[in-house]
This record gives sequence, structure tokens and C-alpha cells, in this order.
Amino acid sequence: MTLQSVAINGGLGALECSPAVPDLSSVFSFQPIVEAAPGQAVFWEGDDAGYVFQVEDGMLRALRLLTDGRRVIVGFLHPGDLLGVSLRDRYLYTVEAITEVRLRRYPRRRFEDEVARQPHLRNQLFSKLCDEMTAAQDQAVLLSRRSADEKVANFLLLMAKNRDGAATDLVDLPMTRLDIADYLNMTIETVSRTITKFAGMGIIAAPDRRSIIILKRHMLQSIADGDGCDLRPDAMSNRARRTDFA
Repeated sequence: MTLQSVAINGGLGALECSPAVPDLSSVFSFQPIVEAAPGQAVFWEGDDAGYVFQVEDGMLRALRLLTDGRRVIVGFLHPGDLLGVSLRDRYLYTVEAITEVRLRRYPRRRFEDEVARQPHLRNQLFSKLCDEMTAAQDQAVLLSRRSADEKVANFLLLMAKNRDGAATDLVDLPMTRLDIADYLNMTIETVSRTITKFAGMGIIAAPDRRSIIILKRHMLQSIADGDGCDLRPDAMSNRARRTDFA
């Protein structure tokens, strides 16, 4: 299935009307909007990198397929993220929609020319590339964790950030448990069991399979940091009593 173009807000000449010092988002604002349905690929690993995309709405997953057929999810993409900014001739991974998504699509050569003409855009693009590197490092940290508790706690805290990077207690998880498992290199059963355990201990609430609410952030952070937080009910009860009398 191909992506459906739904709007074009100006053409090449629209850039002439842009602000004197546009940022990357304002440059993308003049480009066509395309939509993708859940499960639909925006592009495939190895495809010619003809476009750069900016996410307007929705969530996507970036993945690679190993030679033995296994799937590795390398990241989740949110509004404001750019796709295909490595500026390689071919895409390095496959990107699929998790929810209904809307993206701005910019021809790669034109995007490169525009960035080359404006030094401040080069700086912003470099910042975006650094964000990609940081995301890869975050995943490396997740995978280096020793226990399932540490991995899942780190993942939930990573997802508990809004577009500006500020912490939020209401966490949207539109991806499946299998997506989370493939991102953390765990089994789906272990992911589900760990989330259920956190909910049972009152650290999080799980009103449905697509969201959680962080109730005790300090405990979740302690688990994520590998501080040896004891999740047994009797230990948690004793800790609560000590806190009450402190």
C-alpha cells in the first residue's frame, strides 16, 4: 500500500515567504502531508532514500530484520521527529506506523540544498542527528540492564516524557507488548508479567493495554537505576511504615 498524499501547502516558491530565520519545522510546514495506517510502512530498509519526513501526528516504529528473520525494533518515533535524516543513499531501517500517522514529506535533494544554503538549519539538523545518537545510546543502556525489572522500568521512564522532554505521569503506549519486547530484547511474556507486577505493587496503574499511569516515580526510578528495590509486598509495607514515622 502506498502512502496517500492529502495536502500540499505551497510549492517551491513557498520557501520565499518563510520567516527570515526559519527552523526545520517551519521549512517542513510547506511540504505535502502524507498519511499512513497502522502497520503500513513509510519506507523499507534498503529503499532509495528519496525523501526526508517529519512526524506531525501519531507514533511509528523503526526496525531492522535480521538474516534469520527476527525483528529488532531500534526506536519509536513521535511528533517532531525526523525520518531519513542520515542522508545516506538508502534508508538504514524500515519505518512502520503504529497508529494513524501524518507526516510532512520533503524531497531529499531539495532538503539537502535548503540546509546547505542556511547555516542555522545545518546546526539544527546536526542537533537532530545527535538526538538520533542519544536515542541509540538510550537503547544500548536499556539492553545492558541485568534484569527484566530494570529494563521495563527504564523503558517506561523513557516513554514518560512529553515532546519537550519534560516528565509526565500519564504514559501513552500505543505499541503492542510484542513491540516493547522486540525493543528490549525480551519475551512478550516477561514484558507483560513485569508490567503486571509493577501494577500489582502500586508503582503504576494500567487502566488499559495502551497506557499506564506512574504512581510512584521514585520507586520506578530506583528500579531503573538498579538500586535493588525490593518489590515484595511485605518489604514495601515495611518501607511505607518507616516513611510514615520518619
